[in-house]
Amino acid sequence: MTSYTERTPVISLEEIAKVAHEVNAAYCRSLGDDSQLAWKDAQEWQQKSVIAGVQFHADNPEAKPSQSHESWLAQKKEEGWKYGPVKDAEKKEHHCYVPYEELPAEQKAKDYIFIGVVHALLGL
Repeated sequence: MTSYTERTPVISLEEIAKVAHEVNAAYCRSLGDDSQLAWKDAQEWQQKSVIAGVQFHADNPEAKPSQSHESWLAQKKEEGWKYGPVKDAEKKEHHCYVPYEELPAEQKAKDYIFIGVVHALLGL
């Protein structure tokens, strides 16, 4: 199978990440979580994290939501993050730094939504 980056892209991975991020931020706001800034205001580390997630699904189109989360966890671990009761970028703590099975349903939903947006924009 040819990877996304080996095909002629219709939309860049960064643009896909932007859309996926904005959808995620809107979903978070619907849950009362206003911590997700707009893409243009997001920190560079956050943008890179979303782009990495898009790249993961471009390269692994059959990946399940649990695999998406595990990829995110591995990236966070490599960057020095750990579990914390609330997301705190300065302390590198995140409440979703747990195995996929331990995530609440509304957090698992974010993985499904992310995959749906990315696949739609990749044309998968």
